[in-house]
Amino acid sequence: QVQLIESGGGLVQAGGSLRLSCAASGRTFSSVAMGWFRRTPGKEREFVTAISYTGLGTYYADSVKGRFTISRDNAKNTVYLQMNSLKPEDTAVYYCAASKYALGSEDMADFGSWGQGIQVTVSS
Repeated sequence: QVQLIESGGGLVQAGGSLRLSCAASGRTFSSVAMGWFRRTPGKEREFVTAISYTGLGTYYADSVKGRFTISRDNAKNTVYLQMNSLKPEDTAVYYCAASKYALGSEDMADFGSWGQGIQVTVSS
């Protein structure tokens, strides 16, 4: 089981940027894909982005493509989410997740460990 702790959330104006970090414990981090999901009030948790264990494969939801970038540093057991050109509809609680597998996926069922979540609020 991987333990995950998110940081970097907060309040930002529309058009601004934030970078989320997710620090992972455990020796399996470098062998599994990682992902970010988000939940807004009244909606189910949705896929945002994922990255393969090597970092060579990345996957994005259409709603964030071209604005968000996922990356990882296996030496630091950390995955990042750079969010640019933020919109009010990006307001959500963002969750870091560790996959059970090496390659990325949009399917929540493929992710076995989750962080507590961190609030991102984008004001208009």
